[in-house]
Amino acid sequence: MPVNILGFAIPLFIGFILLEYTIAKKKGLQYFNLHNSIANISIGVAERLADVFVAGMFYFVYDTVQKRFGLFNIGNGVFVWILLFIATDFIWYWYHRLGHEINVFWMAHIVHHQSEDYNLTVSARITVLQAIFRHGFWLVLPLLGFNAGMITAILLVHGLYPFFIHTRLVGKLGILEYILVTPSHHRVHHASNEKYLDKNYGDVLIIWDKLFGTFAKEEEEPVYGLTKPLNTYSFLWQHFHFFIELWLAIKDAKGWNAKFKILFSKPEKVDPSLRKKAEDIFNIHQNRTAIEKPLNKYVVWQMILLLVSLSFFILFEKYLSIPVRIAFSLVTILTLINCGAIMEQKRWVFYMEYIRLAVILYLPFYSFNHWQLKTSVIIFLVMIVIAYYNTLQKNYYRYVLK
Repeated sequence: MPVNILGFAIPLFIGFILLEYTIAKKKGLQYFNLHNSIANISIGVAERLADVFVAGMFYFVYDTVQKRFGLFNIGNGVFVWILLFIATDFIWYWYHRLGHEINVFWMAHIVHHQSEDYNLTVSARITVLQAIFRHGFWLVLPLLGFNAGMITAILLVHGLYPFFIHTRLVGKLGILEYILVTPSHHRVHHASNEKYLDKNYGDVLIIWDKLFGTFAKEEEEPVYGLTKPLNTYSFLWQHFHFFIELWLAIKDAKGWNAKFKILFSKPEKVDPSLRKKAEDIFNIHQNRTAIEKPLNKYVVWQMILLLVSLSFFILFEKYLSIPVRIAFSLVTILTLINCGAIMEQKRWVFYMEYIRLAVILYLPFYSFNHWQLKTSVIIFLVMIVIAYYNTLQKNYYRYVLK
């Protein structure tokens, strides 16, 4: 039975994360915060899930562009593979740099820089929108004449390397510091220290930063995260806060020309006070009370079950019907929202549990054709919920809310 081998990537990456955590703990290094790690992995889960639906589309787009509009029809010799790798890395540098310098791109990329920790879990902070923007930049490759199969293969290999440079355990690497983007270089990129801002955009090769004047050595200890920390574990807010800030900035701007300029100006042109205004509108406040072990276990086990389920989902996704794929995706997104809401101690999480349970029950019901029995079971469950609603709510809040 053929499976999607990308499903094995999740346990592989989690294995490396656990290895990094174990080494850091043995050395007494406080590089991991449980809730930050869960927030980081949650964003990666959403991106991996979305990739199931869109990965094949990008191959089709590349293939169509190359065959219809390609300037050349480039072969696949060894030299061509090397050229394609260099071209991919060069395009990445400019995609990444523009992602920091233009608001419309920064609103997709900002999520990757929100974590105030720096470890392998940070590499998971890739949003769906960011992945789409990347592929838009890489359309240059089929236009030049590289075929879709080669592009896809290079992007898979090229995408593996950045995972391993999101670590504080590896120091400077001697002569490799002059050629490759090392963990030291990338720590600088993720720092919010003023001297490190907008530096080291490279993905695999550091030569582009040195060539275009955006290189900086790691000298002082980096402070990680945004210059204005986000202070929330909310899955939704991490994704959409800058959209809202940008919208508020555009709304306040006078004249269409000024509004348009904001979209393509630098992020520092957006008034920092708009973050507070947006948080007040949507009542976003991070819970700063220490969350105890029972609650941590509930969140952690949800994440473990989600990662295991997602691995199997990706492995066998071609054998699943569209309604089942959609239902699984909805349960996944609801679970990610649920985990963030619990860490934020939001009271509405109780109602989210009902919505999630309803979608989970849909999965076995979907393939069962006896509609009379389905109706009876649904009526029975609704009656149970109504009869024990207050008791369920009271016990749930006692366990989940501190």
